[in-house]
Amino acid sequence: MVKSFFERYPEGIKRFFEILIPAISWAVITMPIWLSFSHPAVVAYFVVFFVVYWFYKSAFMAFHALRAYLTLTAHVRVDWFTLVKKKKDVEKVHHLVIIPEYKEPIHVLRQTIETILKQDFPHTQISICLATEVRDEMAKETVQRLKKEFESRFAHFWVTTHGLTPGEVAGKSSNMAYAARACVDSFERLGYDLSYITVTSCDADALLHPKYFSYLTYRFLSDPLREFHFYQASIMFYSNIWSIPLPGRVLNTISSIFNLSLLSQDSRLINFSTYTLSLKTAKEVGYWGVRVIPEDYHMFFKTYFHKGKEVRVVPIFLPILVQAAQSSSFWKTLINQYEQQKRWAWGVSDVPEVIVNYFTRKTVPVWDKTMRLFNLLESHIVWPTNWFILTLGSTIPPLINQNFARTAFGHNLSLYSSFILTICIVFLFVVVYLDARSKPPRPQEFARWKIPLLYIQWITLPVVSFFLSALPGLDAHTRLMLGKRLEYRVTEKV
Repeated sequence: MVKSFFERYPEGIKRFFEILIPAISWAVITMPIWLSFSHPAVVAYFVVFFVVYWFYKSAFMAFHALRAYLTLTAHVRVDWFTLVKKKKDVEKVHHLVIIPEYKEPIHVLRQTIETILKQDFPHTQISICLATEVRDEMAKETVQRLKKEFESRFAHFWVTTHGLTPGEVAGKSSNMAYAARACVDSFERLGYDLSYITVTSCDADALLHPKYFSYLTYRFLSDPLREFHFYQASIMFYSNIWSIPLPGRVLNTISSIFNLSLLSQDSRLINFSTYTLSLKTAKEVGYWGVRVIPEDYHMFFKTYFHKGKEVRVVPIFLPILVQAAQSSSFWKTLINQYEQQKRWAWGVSDVPEVIVNYFTRKTVPVWDKTMRLFNLLESHIVWPTNWFILTLGSTIPPLINQNFARTAFGHNLSLYSSFILTICIVFLFVVVYLDARSKPPRPQEFARWKIPLLYIQWITLPVVSFFLSALPGLDAHTRLMLGKRLEYRVTEKV
C-alpha cells in the first residue's frame, strides 16, 4: 500500500520531503526558544543529549582519523605496482579518467594531467577524457593546447563537448553522464571489455597520488564484487592550504581530517569529489544523473538501489590533494568558500529521492537501507543545526523561563554543557596533530613567525564554523524548502 502510494505520486512525495527535512532543521534550531516557555526541562535534556552526542561523534572521528592515518602512512610505502604485476589479467585493466571542466584555468588542468603522468602504472593503460561544456567559450583554446601537450602520452586523449538539453541541470553530473556515454561508445567500438575498465570522476584540481592507479588496480583485481563497489581515496584540501586566509585554513583542515577519518568507517564512507567505479557498472545504472547538482552521493544511491546491498565504497588509503576555495582577495575567498559549502550542503536535495526509493525499491534489505537512510538524514540535519545547539542551546532556556533558571538543573545547564565541550578539546588536538603530519611542508614564502598562528587560529573555530559551515548549510536547506533551486557554480581556482 505504501509502495503504491509512493509510486503513484512520486513528485508530490519528493516535494513533501523537500519541505519537511529543512523544516526539521529549522525546528531543531528554534526549539530552545519556542519550547522553553512551556517545557524548558525538555529543551535542557535535549541540549545535554546533543552535547553528549557531539562528544561521542568527536571521539569517534578522532579515533578513526588516527586509525586511517596509520593505515595510510603504511600503504603509501607499499610498492603496489610490483604487487599488481603478479595479478592475473592485469594487462586487461584500463583506467579512464574523466575530468569535467567549465572555465577552469588551463594551468590547473595542466597540473592535474601532469600528476596523472607521474603514475607508476603504465600510461598505455590510462585514457583521459576532458569533458567540456558548449557554453564555455574558453574551452576550444584550452582543449587545443592540452591535446597538443598530452594527446600522445596516454592510450587515448578524448574531448567531449556537452550541451544542455531540455530537462538537464548544468553542472558536473550532467557533464559526467554525457562524457561517460561517449567514452563507452568509443571503447566498445575499439573492442574493449567494459568489465575491466574503471572510470574515475576526477575534479579539475585533483592531484592523484603517484601510486593511485597501481593501488586501485590491485584492489580492483582482488575484489570479487568489483562491479558493486566504488573506490575512494582521502580528499585533502591541502594543495593551497598555506596560502589561503585563516578562516578557510581552519575549515579546510577540519574537512581534510574528517575525510581521512571516513576511510576507516565502512558503513559511513560514500564516494565524494574524486572517486572510481567500474565503467560497466556506470553503464548498467544509466550513468550519472542529469537533473542533479551533487553528483557523487546521487550516483552512489542510484547504484545502491539498482544493484543491491553489496554496493559499498572501498577505501583507497592514499591522499588526493585538491584546492581549498580561494580567490583574489580575503573577502572574495570567504564568499567562494561559502558558495562551495552551500553547494555541498545542497546534497540534502538527494534525500527525498532516497526516501522514495527506500519505500519503492526492494533490492536492498530493510535494515541495510534503513541504516543508510538514517546516516544520510543525520549528516544533513546535524550540518546546519549543530552550531546553534552547541553554542546557544544551554543559555536560552534559563533566559526565557525564569522559573526554570531558579532550579538546580537550569542554573547548572551551561556548566554541564561547557564541561563536556571542553573535554572535546582533546579531540581537537588530534586534528591539529594529524594536520601537521599530513599537509605539505611549509613553503619558504610562509614566514616562520606565522607558525604560532597555526595554533592560535583554532580559537576562531566558533566564528568560522558559523559563517562558513552552519550558515551555508542553512541557506541550502531554506532554498530547498522554498523551492528555490540552486544553480551550479564552479569553485573559483587561482
